[in-house]
Amino acid sequence: MDRRALFALAPAALGLIATSARAGGPSGGGGGASANTYLRYPTITATSAQPGGRRGIMTVETGVDVPDEALRLRAEQSAPRLRAAYAVVVQRNASQLLPGAPPNVDQLSRELQVVTDRVLGRTGAKLLLGTVMMV
Repeated sequence: MDRRALFALAPAALGLIATSARAGGPSGGGGGASANTYLRYPTITATSAQPGGRRGIMTVETGVDVPDEALRLRAEQSAPRLRAAYAVVVQRNASQLLPGAPPNVDQLSRELQVVTDRVLGRTGAKLLLGTVMMV
């Protein structure tokens, strides 16, 4: 096969890939939440005990998927209150951990979902967790 012919087709193939990604077809999304319904919040950190008496840090990445437009506007406006409520929950969970124990992500996600519903005033926003990490 002539390599020059293959290299000549490369820009055309890249152009087709770029236009199909912009079109957002069935394989274009690639994730669970749509980009226009997902709100990402800054990473939350809290301190915890580590073996040997050292202090550790627990980091949690959070976001919410809100398909309802009115509730999404409320979630955008309530972002500072949500971050503060998330920080309280994460700090409480981190302080209750035994030294060297991993966090209970299921319990953490349930508590964060309850706080999300309470701050927004109703259900409809689904809490999404990114990375939960202990250092």
